[in-house]
Amino acid sequence: MPWDYVFASHTYDVPVAGAGDPLEGALLDGRYLVESKIASGGTSTVYRGLDVRLDRPVAVKVMDSRYAGDDQFLTRFQLEARTVARLKNPGLVAVYDQGLDARHPFLVMELIEGGTLRELLAERGPMPPHAVAAVLRPVLGGLAAAHRAGLVHRDVKPENVLISDDGDVKIADFGLVRAVAAAGITSTSVILGTAAYLSPEQVRDGNASPRSDVYSAGILTYELLTGRTPFTGDSALSIAYRRLDADVPPPSAAIDGVPPQFDEFVQRATARDPADRYTDAVEMGAALETIAEELALPHFRVPAPRNSAQHRSAALHHSRMSQRPAMAQQPRPPVAAPGRHPTRQLIRGPGDRVEPARPADPDSHPDEHEYQPVSGEFAGIAMSEFVWARQHARRMVLVWVAVVLALTGLVATVAWTLGSNLSGLVAGQGPANTAGGSQSRSISATRNANSSDCCVFIRGSHAVS
Repeated sequence: MPWDYVFASHTYDVPVAGAGDPLEGALLDGRYLVESKIASGGTSTVYRGLDVRLDRPVAVKVMDSRYAGDDQFLTRFQLEARTVARLKNPGLVAVYDQGLDARHPFLVMELIEGGTLRELLAERGPMPPHAVAAVLRPVLGGLAAAHRAGLVHRDVKPENVLISDDGDVKIADFGLVRAVAAAGITSTSVILGTAAYLSPEQVRDGNASPRSDVYSAGILTYELLTGRTPFTGDSALSIAYRRLDADVPPPSAAIDGVPPQFDEFVQRATARDPADRYTDAVEMGAALETIAEELALPHFRVPAPRNSAQHRSAALHHSRMSQRPAMAQQPRPPVAAPGRHPTRQLIRGPGDRVEPARPADPDSHPDEHEYQPVSGEFAGIAMSEFVWARQHARRMVLVWVAVVLALTGLVATVAWTLGSNLSGLVAGQGPANTAGGSQSRSISATRNANSSDCCVFIRGSHAVS
């Protein structure tokens, strides 16, 4: 399919799960709601998810439960999250959080609405040079940010390159990433990575450096130009060993129309001796820009694959949300996934050549989600807390009303008492003043003579007056 082809109306089959995934609908760490599954790898499964605290769609990469008790694996997994979360580059899928819920270590990542470069190659085939440059620029930019921070990806391949519906290209799955200084966590009986993209030194002794990522990016470039990887074999291990004795052929030998600049670009990136390669993704990216200027390559917006696992997962999720109570419908069979290169553990036998290396890790893809409320909670807070708070507020209102009424009654009583006594005093003094000075003198004389008769006399004087 030509790259300037404009897609007509295109539909894709919606996968219908036969048996429900036990994690779908689970709330990990009390925060991340697991929705529909996107894809599974050798050691992990990626789901569409929702951060219920922030109401933000996320991708949740859940590791296999057998790794929950592996302290060495968890150490590397946690190191991945911490180191990659510090990286900021448009070519990197952001890492938000990591945790261990029950028996499942998980990683929370940015959700990319779209698909993988592997799915795009399956739909459209080999790419022209300007499309190759458009894919490689952000990939090398993301790797350059990691290399500057002392990190190595170790598993650069089309499955780990994500393309959004908006045309953004990002590299994901740093599940194999660790700080260069932190070595020796994995076993020595396996090769770490994906056979078709491993560098010779990774196959030989398990060591990886930024130049190893450069080699893998060179293999990726060859595949983008030709539609296939350079080495074949009867097994993943035989494919891995081919690169120890053979150079990567020029892409122009496999397909017509490849400029010689890209032949040289691939040749240097995939040199068997690491010293002959580009130093890191920074230098490789600069070389790509020089080629793009020499060839005057036009700008190109990389399209997302239409029939991607992520799109099918999104359609399945929206279908479930719109059919609640579910009326039994005839399930449609899922679309067969395109051929892909999983990350493998390539076990060496006693008769195999060369020395030990180190273990393989997962691969990953993103996912998407739409909000579904969590039963019994709101924004991560139990509804019982809201009920208790409401009842407490009502009790406080009643207490304050009672206090105000009591104070009002007390003030009214005091005011009534004072008002009654003042009127009595005023009424008692008025006649005494009008009776004249002689009566006042008789009251005074009587008070001196016998205080017990004072009240009687006053009442008599009131009667007289």
